[in-house]
Amino acid sequence: MHFHFDYSARQILWTLTFAAQLVLLVVLLGRDRARRYPWFTAGIALFALQLMAEVLLSGRMAMIPLQEILLSLADLGAIVALLVVVEVARNAFAGLQRSLWIVNTLGLLVVAGFVLAFWGTWPAVKDLALDSTIGRLHLMQLAALKCSMLVNLLTVELGLLVVLFGRRFKAGWRSHTQMISIGLSTGAIAWMTMQAVVQAIVKTAHPQSQVEYERVLGLIGKLLNANKAVYVAVLVWWIVWLWLDEPGTAAKTTGAATEEES
Repeated sequence: MHFHFDYSARQILWTLTFAAQLVLLVVLLGRDRARRYPWFTAGIALFALQLMAEVLLSGRMAMIPLQEILLSLADLGAIVALLVVVEVARNAFAGLQRSLWIVNTLGLLVVAGFVLAFWGTWPAVKDLALDSTIGRLHLMQLAALKCSMLVNLLTVELGLLVVLFGRRFKAGWRSHTQMISIGLSTGAIAWMTMQAVVQAIVKTAHPQSQVEYERVLGLIGKLLNANKAVYVAVLVWWIVWLWLDEPGTAAKTTGAATEEES
């Protein structure tokens, strides 16, 4: 007996991603994690909205208005992602001296900015024409891509600091802050790796026929799907760890209840 599925890998991954995001939002709200991580919760909700917009609006709107909506959501998502990094850092290193905060923040920004400056191509200033709709859309796309890359670089740097030094503050092993940071770093590393490989393929591949061209497109499609699969795994990671209480939470709750009874 042979089973035939009319769903592509892209459709399956989209469905799994959207379903996992909804479950994660239920966990964040139901387990009262959203109060501690409001920007993280907002980021998950915004990404789910982006997925819905791509499916519901594609093919039902003219291309220019559609791109304006999608790129506006992408730019907003990049800003929220940056706020998520700040939120995780504040939760992980609460109590750190202000001077150390400033020094570490500047250090992370310098390293990330240096890598960003040499990552990918930057258009010439004269090509960023703002006197046309297409020019403004290109600028919005550039802002979304570069801001997302900056956020991913900062996320990886912060994740390394949380893993190495988080236990000295409020981000010890199995804490929600560290689990969120590990998930964010994993997704960021997967996204940047995929971007680097795709750029290398585009620069080195010189297809001589339609078959070779389609083979290159198929390889890039598989890389994109692999990146989406990693994100689904990250969502499952967050669902599990944010559902569970942090170490010591149950004991504190039991002790408080005992004191009230006595």
